[in-house]
Amino acid sequence: MNAVIVEDEHLIANELIAKINHVAPHIKVIEVLNSIKSSKKWLANHQEPDVWIMDIQLSDGVSFQLIEQYQLKSPVIFTTAYDEYALKAFKANGIDYLLKPIDENELANSFEKLEKITSKSIHSEIDWREILSNYSLKTAIYKERIIIQIRNNWMPIKTVDIACIHKDAITYLFLNSGEKYPYSVITLEEAESYLDPLIFYRANRQTIINLNSIKQVQYLDNQKLLVSLLIPIKFNIEISREKVASFKKWFEK
Repeated sequence: MNAVIVEDEHLIANELIAKINHVAPHIKVIEVLNSIKSSKKWLANHQEPDVWIMDIQLSDGVSFQLIEQYQLKSPVIFTTAYDEYALKAFKANGIDYLLKPIDENELANSFEKLEKITSKSIHSEIDWREILSNYSLKTAIYKERIIIQIRNNWMPIKTVDIACIHKDAITYLFLNSGEKYPYSVITLEEAESYLDPLIFYRANRQTIINLNSIKQVQYLDNQKLLVSLLIPIKFNIEISREKVASFKKWFEK
């Protein structure tokens, strides 16, 4: 089985090769790429390997760009020094997400996962996006409740009761009951990482919406969508025309 490493730190790449040789000698590293640019150049002249081992944060971008631009289908083992990308990694062909420094036992477990998946489809064309959406996302853990602070008190909020999260100057939680509370989440990306993507959708830069809180969706003349939430939430969210297809796919699940 062939592997390509995408890693911009030379020493880390060499250490990773040594660990792969130790825990999975059947995996042959055929190339080490150190940037988005070099990866694009390599992809222009080569077929995908059996597995990618990708650092997420590279010197000239994030490796998700490669997956999205080239619609890569081979499974990916992501490596990173940061943990905020976990959910997106699993949505982008990820079979595992390893934090640096990489533990050999965890690396070995990643290759065991790979073998379990590939053994089911040895003689057929593999649709990794379908297989991995069923395999990996089930392992992700999403919050059933969050805590907001009101003065000196903590107040638990069930995530199923959240109609939407909207960020302007201040981020607010809008509940299905009609209540509205300030929420001290740092970014919407942070909130997105612990909300179930089958229920919650990032509608735009400012808003995350709950599928079960949608009243209706209206087509606008400019090919955008206008999403209205159930009463008593008097809130409309605009979906750009670029996101219409992905929203429709999510909405029909």
